[in-house]
Amino acid sequence: MTVCLAALGYFAWHGVYGSRGMERVKAREFEVGRLERKLDALVAERERLEQKVALLRPDGIDPDMLDRQARALLEFAHPNDRVILLDSGDLDRKPAN
Repeated sequence: MTVCLAALGYFAWHGVYGSRGMERVKAREFEVGRLERKLDALVAERERLEQKVALLRPDGIDPDMLDRQARALLEFAHPNDRVILLDSGDLDRKPAN
């Protein structure tokens, strides 16, 4: 009888805490969920980047995208743009009500 109880206890413990027990299954399900969310974010980022690259290809370059990239890279402004220059001290002051 004692041997049966010991065997039952052994298998019950491994069924809950063993390498393939319930605790491990819960941990794996949590990890799978976390990795799926990470994969979704990476897929969305890849699609966004692919769309941006498609706009910059020579066979179908978007003039607006080219203009925006050139201005950002070269720090130039269009002649019709309004540019407001701020002193470094202006950034520390709060706006008046």
